[in-house]
Order: sequence, then structure tokens, then C-alpha cells
Amino acid sequence: MKGVILAGGNATRLRPLTWVTNKHLLPIYNKPMIFYPIEAMVKAGIKDVLVITGPNHSGAFINLLKSGKDFGLRLSYEIQEEAGGIAQAICLAEDFADNGKILVILGDNIFAQSIKKDVDDFKKIKRGAVVFGKNMATKSKQYGVIEVKNGKVISIEEKPEKPKSQIGQTGVYMYDEQVFDFIKKQSPSKRGELEVTDLNNKYVKEGTMICKILTGWWVDAGTSFDELLKANILVAKEIKKESKI
Repeated sequence: MKGVILAGGNATRLRPLTWVTNKHLLPIYNKPMIFYPIEAMVKAGIKDVLVITGPNHSGAFINLLKSGKDFGLRLSYEIQEEAGGIAQAICLAEDFADNGKILVILGDNIFAQSIKKDVDDFKKIKRGAVVFGKNMATKSKQYGVIEVKNGKVISIEEKPEKPKSQIGQTGVYMYDEQVFDFIKKQSPSKRGELEVTDLNNKYVKEGTMICKILTGWWVDAGTSFDELLKANILVAKEIKKESKI
């Protein structure tokens, strides 16, 4: 099973920080943001990882991450030439996936929990997908909202006015090999992009989408200055706590 990290986008909500660099290269306490999803891949037992980014700062990623040897990984790189959506970016991994399953992590998602057991369990499944959710304190309109019944996902709505649950959709997914056929049949959303929620609902429709809940802390560090600050504080606390053990 291989891994895909999505590290593209224009990050307009983090300007002026992102006028001169990609948001995934911004520091989160003592490391660049991109290190955290890479380390999550390592903890999950993934050995081959594809980093997908835009053309403007691709050289910076290669200079920073190189071959992946320092992480114990084999890193590959792919360019998403325009902002066409998360699903479009995932589709760029088709040749890399080589008819196998993939773990996808959005490059600004930072979380404490190891998902190795979930990855190992998914390897045994013949067909389907997994979306990782997070129980929010209140029903949130900020993220996609996952509705679950008897262990299976029955709906995912993107930033709904009336959320049906308190489970927010994170940027962590696992897909079987049919994901690329699903994306190729997608139509762009109103904003002209291939949306990941529309992709996930393809699996929901066929009844093969499972939701796993992240129980530790999780932060979507690239969505706002407040979230970026929150990520720095959480990581700093985690490191200081570990240093006292």
C-alpha cells in the first residue's frame, strides 16, 4: 500500500505568508508543516509516498525532502499544474498507485494518533474506502459532515447549513484501486473543481465507505491563522510533555 500527500493550492487565506512560499513549508513549532504528514505515513508503515504540489515551489520541496531517505521512505513527486480540486490531485497518483490501495493525507492535516492498525485492516478489505472523521465539540459548518449508521457512512455533506452529525471530515482517506475510475467520471463543482466530498460520496452510494474516528488531537493547520497558531501550540505542548517523560 502506498501513500499520497497533497501539498498544492494557493493558500490565499494565509497571505501574506504564502506570497513567497507554499503553506506546507511554513513552520509548525520546530519542523516544516509537510514533515508531519510524512511522519504519519512512516508511523502507518507506508514506505512509498508521492508528494503532489504545484509548480511554483516544487523545487523547494525537493530541496527539503530529497529522496525521502532521511525519513526511511522512497519519495516521488508530481505536479498539479492548476487548482483543480483535491480529487483531481488524487487522480495524478494513478500511475504511482499501480492498481493498489492508497492512503491520502492532506499536507496541512496534523494529528497525534497512529493509524497503522487502520491501514493494516484496510489492506485486508477487497473493496471500498475509509474516511477519517473527528468528533467536534458542536455541529460544525466549517468542514464536510459525516453521517454514520450501523458503522457505515450514509451521507457526507460539504459545509452544510444544518449538519446531521458532529463528525467532521478530516483530510485523511484510504481508497481502493477504483478511486481513479470514480474521479474520471466526476463533474466539476460550482467552483469548477473536482471535490473530494463528491468522490467520497461515490463510495457512500455503493455502500462501501467506512468512517474511522481520530481520537487524539487533530488540526487543519492550513485553513486560517488561528488554526496555524493552534497547530504550533499543540505540537509544542506535545514535545514538551514527551521531554518530561
